[in-house]
Amino acid sequence: MAKYVYDFSEGNKDQKDLLGGKGANLAEMTRLGLPVPPGFTITTEACRTYMTTGVLPPELRVEVTMAIRRLEDSLGRSLGDFHDPLLVSVRSGAKFSMPGMMETVLNVGLNDASVVGLAKFSDDERFAWDSYRRLIQMFGKTVFEINGDLFAHALDAMKASRGVTVDTDLTAGDLQELVETFKGIVREQSGREFPQHPREQLDLAITSVFDSWNTDRARLYRRRERISDDLGTAVNVVSMVFGNLGPDSGTGVCFTRDPSTGKPGDYGDYLPNAQGEDVVAGIRNTLSLADFEQLDPVSHGELRLAMRRLETHYRDLCDIEFTVERGKLWMLQTRVGKRTAAAAFRIATQLVDEHLITLDEALERVTGAQLSKLMFPQFDSDAVRTLLATGMAASPGAAVGQVVFDSVTAQEWAAAGKDVILVRRETNPDDLGGMIAAVGVVTSRGGKTSHAAVVARGMGTTCVVGAEQLDVDATARTVTVGDRVISEGETIAIDGSTGEIFLGDVPVVPSPVVQYLEEGLEVALANVHGADAEETAELVKAVDRILTHADAVRRLRVHANADTAEDAHRARVWGAQGIGLCRTEHMFLGERRVLIERVILARDPVEHQAALDALLPLQRADFVDILEQMDGLPTTIRLIDPPLHEFLPDLTDLSVKVALAGERRSRGVEEETAEEFERDTVLLAAVQRMHEANPMLGLRGVRLGIVVPGLFALQIRAVAEAAAQRIRDGGHPHAEIMIPLAASVMELHLIRDEAEAILAEVAAAEGVELHIPIGAMIELPRAALTADRMAGVAEFFSFGTNDLTQTTWGFSRDDVEGAFFSEYTDRGVISVSPFETIDRSGVGRLVRIAVEEGRAARPDLTLGVCGEHGGDPESVHFFHEVGLDYVSCSPFRVPVARLEAGRATVEGASSDSR
Repeated sequence: MAKYVYDFSEGNKDQKDLLGGKGANLAEMTRLGLPVPPGFTITTEACRTYMTTGVLPPELRVEVTMAIRRLEDSLGRSLGDFHDPLLVSVRSGAKFSMPGMMETVLNVGLNDASVVGLAKFSDDERFAWDSYRRLIQMFGKTVFEINGDLFAHALDAMKASRGVTVDTDLTAGDLQELVETFKGIVREQSGREFPQHPREQLDLAITSVFDSWNTDRARLYRRRERISDDLGTAVNVVSMVFGNLGPDSGTGVCFTRDPSTGKPGDYGDYLPNAQGEDVVAGIRNTLSLADFEQLDPVSHGELRLAMRRLETHYRDLCDIEFTVERGKLWMLQTRVGKRTAAAAFRIATQLVDEHLITLDEALERVTGAQLSKLMFPQFDSDAVRTLLATGMAASPGAAVGQVVFDSVTAQEWAAAGKDVILVRRETNPDDLGGMIAAVGVVTSRGGKTSHAAVVARGMGTTCVVGAEQLDVDATARTVTVGDRVISEGETIAIDGSTGEIFLGDVPVVPSPVVQYLEEGLEVALANVHGADAEETAELVKAVDRILTHADAVRRLRVHANADTAEDAHRARVWGAQGIGLCRTEHMFLGERRVLIERVILARDPVEHQAALDALLPLQRADFVDILEQMDGLPTTIRLIDPPLHEFLPDLTDLSVKVALAGERRSRGVEEETAEEFERDTVLLAAVQRMHEANPMLGLRGVRLGIVVPGLFALQIRAVAEAAAQRIRDGGHPHAEIMIPLAASVMELHLIRDEAEAILAEVAAAEGVELHIPIGAMIELPRAALTADRMAGVAEFFSFGTNDLTQTTWGFSRDDVEGAFFSEYTDRGVISVSPFETIDRSGVGRLVRIAVEEGRAARPDLTLGVCGEHGGDPESVHFFHEVGLDYVSCSPFRVPVARLEAGRATVEGASSDSR
């Protein structure tokens, strides 16, 4: 029989799958002897059973009873006792941190009778009634799903009527009256009285935490963070300790290092005379830990010792929640803290220098997604700017957008293609959709551990919090700063690294990390200046150190997709070890398009060959330039792939043009010359002849090379002659020819035979030795499933995973992503677009089959991927796992792929050692 309940003394930090992150870490702190309030955890397995059956497991109620009695015995108090009541908090805790996405209920066990006992026991009537109103407020919102604004407005109305601005100025009598108001809201909105029996409160709260796993905002967060919907959440029941017992009590959240910058030291927020949710909700502006030290030096000293002990134990930045109850420190939670991209790189290298982790572990601590964020532009510090206000720098970056005041508007405007900045007094979990849609978030309240700061930091969204100069009026849809009133739709710019908020647009400049990637470490460091020069220099050094280590340990080579000499140069500068995909069809656009038309419209072989001959020197020059940039490195040139009709006018437009011209000529009106009219008529006939209902599955790729005489031969000759010219010029070209869209080994045979003849002819004519491998692009399921036969002809495979995804799933990327992917994601059909991250079980299985069977037939077969999956971090790990030799992606993503290839190696080694 499954065990559903574990006391904190029974678990440890390695049981996150079963106890959730919060429960596992509470158990670990208990094992370390830190002051953790006693409690127990209900497992994720109980949640999964509940989600499957719709009812709580019958054994759970019994196990909870046993755990409650053990808790009562250890504390000498009873749940719901009229004289000395035991109160508990009920908190969610999934395996992965989901800050603010699921619910918490504090003070469970209070009722009309026990609140009087609590007042006598604590000798603080105000505290007792404040605790009771908090229970009703949280319980009503979480369990009965009552709009939280109703409680917030009632509280604001009470403060206004008493002439006070903060809730701590309300008297015991005020709060007792507020309790009755809150109970009335519960009665009116839920149709029932607030439950008085403590066990009923507990059971309802446990069920509601399980239910909160599948709220819209929780599901939205998991989709963004790629967290499985099947994990479920644990529930932590913790004996209450109180930070709202007066000035010698309080609550706070702290970090062992700055989660925004990575700077060592103590960072956090503290609120005297408050309970835990007050800090993360951001409803009151907080004090610093330095202020806390002045208020309570003893508790502050104990907290610092606990912080150091936890960081040493976890060997990482720790995020800690704590409460002080009348001078007694209690540790409520710890976890490895979320951090910005810049902080991730700095902290990783700091811990290496402190000999707490190895360089391999440092590489595991950062991600390609974080590196990508560091490559975004920053505000130009030399530009003229109009400063509106300054808050706390919560999540770095430079964001410019139109002001919006609610989540719905943010999502609607973003869907219309607008950049928006969500401006709120404080955010709450219901704002998640707007925070995802926005390019930046601003709040007038809250600190670095507020909901807005924590969630934005986790998502990598630029954020400024606690900008007190801002008077945000969401109803009027304005924000006032002094005499300036800003309406919804006006543009502001925010700097998440400094906390500054500017009016209007602000120009941006390349980031120092990009400068490092393009010009090297010494140049980048020489150009660092400004107030944050030391932090910037440390960041650039950290990126260089970790990326250099990734290059040293990775097995996968990283190539780039590049179609021009300029792209090739950029790719090489950013660390590409070759070109994995040069798309030659891009060379036929612009002014050259007319030459392709001549190939199609040629009326005899002589005219056809003349058109091809005109293209040859242009193609050859393109390849010479690219091979020069990639000298000494492999350069895979794909023969023309798209449908030929893409180089011709639109059928409808041309039909209308010819029809109108014909009608005018019949009336004697001749705007076009006879030559122009004849050309358009012939062109229309060709377009009609080549028109296809579904051209992406029609005459393209290798089929085009077989059906249109001389087209592939032209390109093969251009490659061969370009390679020969580079050899004569002293270069070391490593050209490779890739045949696209092959589904049959006979297709490969036909093109390879033609290619080998041309290569031999050019080599003899130029007096050079040419070794140009000929391979296949695997982008059709049949090619993958017959890889053993294809490998008999192809010297290398390159997986075109974009088309392989389209042909495996049976839909066109351009058509479906805007048509129904959002609904498919909402309804759980897919968790992420298969065009963004490789579909391991479908497309990935085809890749795996082709790798295994291709290598079995040809052991020296070179294997790569050239679809944009080659730059997706998660997909890079899959390609490492199945044994590819290289990945290829756009030049901008090359550094990301280099980092992730290194991470794949060290994570694979770590997994093997376990």
